[in-house]
Amino acid sequence: KGEEIARVVGFEVGADDYVVKPFSVRELMLRIQAILRRSGPESAAGGVVRFGVLEIDREAYEVRVKKKPVALSSLEFRLLVRLVNTAGRVQSRDSLLDTVWNVYAEVMPRTVDVHVKRLREKLGEAGAYIETVRGVGYRFSATTDEPER
Repeated sequence: KGEEIARVVGFEVGADDYVVKPFSVRELMLRIQAILRRSGPESAAGGVVRFGVLEIDREAYEVRVKKKPVALSSLEFRLLVRLVNTAGRVQSRDSLLDTVWNVYAEVMPRTVDVHVKRLREKLGEAGAYIETVRGVGYRFSATTDEPER
């Protein structure tokens, strides 16, 4: 729909962009790249994210809690980064399996629970930022206040 009212309504309900048919594939790709640049993990300065006592350096694959390094497996690191990237939003177990494990088949969703438990243990005090949403999945706290587990 190319009418102005359709475009305005699209933006009012939360669209980041609006493309009218017919459209150029090149223009569409450039619009997607612009949105990814603004919202992707690379948007953090230097790839370093600081959240309360937690510091994540994405480029160096390093995590520190209160300036002390924390040894994480690559899967634990990807899980943490995924949760941080979606802070404040619940991630279902299936969604985490798809995005972190890249698995669409015979892996039990409870596998996520085991890895989150281990991740919390390794993060110590910062592990409290990972909240459990009963029956749904997990959410990284949107604030540095002491969340409930």
